[in-house]
Amino acid sequence: MNLSSVRIITADIKRLIHFYEQVTGAQLTRYTDDFAELRTPQAALAIGSTNTLALFGGNEIAKAAANQSVIIEFRVDDVDSRYEDLADFIGENIVQKPTTMPWGNRSLLFRDPDGNLVNFFTPVAAEAKKRFE
Repeated sequence: MNLSSVRIITADIKRLIHFYEQVTGAQLTRYTDDFAELRTPQAALAIGSTNTLALFGGNEIAKAAANQSVIIEFRVDDVDSRYEDLADFIGENIVQKPTTMPWGNRSLLFRDPDGNLVNFFTPVAAEAKKRFE
């Protein structure tokens, strides 16, 4: 089994697409007005509007901007450099400036416009780097 994607449901898909294009530097593929994806070699970040909930059984199955338990993580080449580039754009949504974690990753934690936690990290310890070889 392979993890294929994580999908964010949002009431403002254009705003969220713009945000993720800015922080990742990549263009998301817009398949419809209600669905877009950022593909990486390992998995994808999908963004769906609340309109897509009808296809899964109705609006009650998910609630936009209500995540309290998931962190969306991106491995980046240099988290400190990314922080310098994005600090003004992320602004008050920064939760934690780059910090080296006990498991060997250097992490920047911030929130997207819907309040979802996003972690940009760079493995810095030898053991952490080994996990991603």
